[in-house]
Amino acid sequence: MDLRAELLKSIWYAFTALDVEKSGKVSKSQLKVLSHNLYTVLCIPHDPVALEEHFRDDDDGPVSSQGYMPYLNKYILDKVEEGAFVKENFDELCWTLTAKKNYKPDRNGNSVVSHQDAFKLWCLFNFLSEDKYPLIMVPDEVEYLLKKICTAMNVELNSCELDDYLSREPQGQGGLTVWQFLDMVNSGRFLRGIKQEAISMAVEEVYQEVIEDVLKQARSPHVLGHKPHPASHLVFDPSVSRAQGYLWKKGQLRRNWSERWFTLKPSVLSYYMSEERKEKKGSIALDKHCCVEVLPDRDGKRCMFCVKTSSRTYEMSASDTRQRQEWTLAIQTAIRLQAEGKKSLHKDLKQKRREQREQREQRKAAKEEETQRLKQLQEEKERKLQELELLKEAQRQAEILLQEEEERRRQQHEEMQRTLEIQLREAEQARASMQAEMVLKEAEAERQRKRILELEDMQERLQEALQQEVKARQDEESVRYAQARLLAEEEEKLKQLMKLKEEQEEYIIKTQREKQVLKQEMENKNKCLEEAQKQLEEVRVNRQRVDQDVMVAQRKLRQASTNVKHWNVQMNRLMHPIGPGDKRTNVSGGGFAGYQPLLSRKDSSLKLKQKVEDKGSDPTRDNSKENVSNGGNSGVPPS
Repeated sequence: MDLRAELLKSIWYAFTALDVEKSGKVSKSQLKVLSHNLYTVLCIPHDPVALEEHFRDDDDGPVSSQGYMPYLNKYILDKVEEGAFVKENFDELCWTLTAKKNYKPDRNGNSVVSHQDAFKLWCLFNFLSEDKYPLIMVPDEVEYLLKKICTAMNVELNSCELDDYLSREPQGQGGLTVWQFLDMVNSGRFLRGIKQEAISMAVEEVYQEVIEDVLKQARSPHVLGHKPHPASHLVFDPSVSRAQGYLWKKGQLRRNWSERWFTLKPSVLSYYMSEERKEKKGSIALDKHCCVEVLPDRDGKRCMFCVKTSSRTYEMSASDTRQRQEWTLAIQTAIRLQAEGKKSLHKDLKQKRREQREQREQRKAAKEEETQRLKQLQEEKERKLQELELLKEAQRQAEILLQEEEERRRQQHEEMQRTLEIQLREAEQARASMQAEMVLKEAEAERQRKRILELEDMQERLQEALQQEVKARQDEESVRYAQARLLAEEEEKLKQLMKLKEEQEEYIIKTQREKQVLKQEMENKNKCLEEAQKQLEEVRVNRQRVDQDVMVAQRKLRQASTNVKHWNVQMNRLMHPIGPGDKRTNVSGGGFAGYQPLLSRKDSSLKLKQKVEDKGSDPTRDNSKENVSNGGNSGVPPS
């Protein structure tokens, strides 16, 4: 049910309330006021020019609903934006107009529901009513709404008494109007012994669940008519399908635990300071990417669970395991609705109930049609039986007539024989003439015998026709039996088809589960691949560092090789023997004093060479040493 249909239901009540004479028409001045109020509550910019132009004074008189609909669609409903106005204020406007005329509570103040509760029941009626005018609620939806209210109060609805009431109550077009429904609730037949406060809180809870799309909220103990326990804010009643009380929530900045009142809608999980919902502390936007997980007990909290969104993880704690399970299931239901693109759970449930009713009506109509067809077949059978009885009666009558005719002819023949015997005894002399007469008589007798044969042949043909009729009846019975067998086979095949459909749905569910497992394994493999890539990056960094160390060592080896060559050349020069006649600058020392610097230089050169060879013997630098020796000999010239 879209927003336009919801608004039209309430506007229909306001329009009919302004129709004082019940003629289907409303004066233009009243429609101007109604349109102005609709502009206000729906937060639509006023268009006084269009209003005055459409409802200008002329001689046309009042306007019918068909005449008002073009203006309503063009200037009001087409401009309405969902979420831009408070629907409760819109419903209160229409309720105020229609209740003043039609709602008649007990004047002595003995009404079961208050005026505000009657308004909420009116909203619930509009939501569950059929999408045709005048608006009615079918008995199935009446029972559904009363059961939800009774369940909220922890009482059981007497379905037999409700069926008895609905059977005695005059229903227009197969259901109750809203005023009949409110009179039934105010009669107190189904809410005996329950305080008005408990009824008000139950109506409020059902109103929030159905109209405001609150899928789950921590219910107050006052709904059951009991006072909260002073030692704890959490109370649980096993007979109620929902937990009652507050939930604990862990903060994001200070990371402390706070007790909050939570309310769940299909698209958002809101939490407030208290159950009055006056101070909203925050909300959690839900979409198809969110998920709910159960957490182990820690930080002194038990029965923990978390709601993961794309930007943050919210940790919460329930009072017990059952309450945690209820909240996780409710949140999962909201996420499923978001994934399926559905905005309201109860709109979906209402559509499913309507489809089930239509299927029941179709099955009922098919059953009635089958019964009517069987009745026609039975009547045809009885008609055939009657025709068969008539044929049998006609055959009996023919047999009786044939016997009478035979008896008459036999008597005639006997009489004729007696006459002939008398004639033969009396006139023996006229034998010649008598013989001629006898010939004539014999011819007559022959004709009579032929007639008898013809009648016997006719009797045989009648018997054959009777046998053919019996055979046709037997063929009809066999065809009927074959038809019944075909119907049974068709029903069996339908059962097999339904079974195959259920197996297919189970296989689809199984495939989805396997897909989730494969997705989890893929995520684990991606994590392992990321870790391997990190390790490979570290190995590459270490390799670059080692390559730099090798280059530094190669540079040092080339420099050392150059120095060794230089000192070898110098040593060879110094060790060259001095020939006779060479000049010496200082010969005063005498002996081997002049060779001391030479020996010290030679020793240092040998030590340096040994050090270079020790460095070159390192196994990690064999390759670099070979490269340095090759490069040093070819690229560095001796000094």
